[in-house]
Amino acid sequence: MQTINWYPGHMKKTRELIQSNLKLVDAVIEVVDARIPLSSRNPIIGELVGRKIRIIVLNKIDLADKKATDDWVLYFKEHGYHVAAVNANSGEGIAQLFKLLEKIEEERNKTSSRYRSLRLMIVGVPNVGKSSLINRMTGKKSTKIGDRPGVTRGKQWLVLENNMYLLDTPGILWPKFEDQKIGMNLAFCGSIKDEIMDVADLALELIKVLSSSVYQDMLLSRYKLEQIGESPLETMELIAKKRGFILSGNRIDYERTGRTILDEFRAGIIGKITLERLQHE
Repeated sequence: MQTINWYPGHMKKTRELIQSNLKLVDAVIEVVDARIPLSSRNPIIGELVGRKIRIIVLNKIDLADKKATDDWVLYFKEHGYHVAAVNANSGEGIAQLFKLLEKIEEERNKTSSRYRSLRLMIVGVPNVGKSSLINRMTGKKSTKIGDRPGVTRGKQWLVLENNMYLLDTPGILWPKFEDQKIGMNLAFCGSIKDEIMDVADLALELIKVLSSSVYQDMLLSRYKLEQIGESPLETMELIAKKRGFILSGNRIDYERTGRTILDEFRAGIIGKITLERLQHE
């Protein structure tokens, strides 16, 4: 499998944007994928944000293992973060997120000489559902506002349904994945563009992970297999045969098989799967 090393120029600009605008906000919302809560946390964001109040939003809980999500919520709380678990597409958990933000706003205004709405920045790696969350929190209006009294002139902000202000940033990845497992997890969940990966190879790696995890039965059930193959490649070929993904000359269509497996994993069709689970489980 190829080494994943991807850092387009616009992500360098994003880093600079976050850095320059941090002083304008009271807190930072960091959106992560509930299926890979650690892999989808960008260490650069931690370095940039420093001591700012940080809210971890575990998004896509509809695709993740609920027990694992509950454990991660507790884990992040124990590490001093404010935490919310949501499904931005359906709106599940958004009310609780607003309550959390309102509590932070109330605490801030207790020590301030004048009352004002909370100012937030939202960050996250690509494809964690940041845009869906923004649309949900703004009532899908995503109304840009600027030069509003009390808001720094020249900056474009979004106003939330509860009248708080939100500054958006593009998704940011980091220059190099020291741990290739992190890169693989991001690729499985679509945070790294498939165009820079070999789809069949990536699916093969996903089969390898699922086959050796508590989710093996989901893989068997979804593709109507009696058992896992002796190797990930054999399992992939069994899936291809079950689905009829065969080319002329009785050759396996690895690309179509790989694409199907990745698409069905990402859509939650194989099952509610969390790739990163806390060890005590």
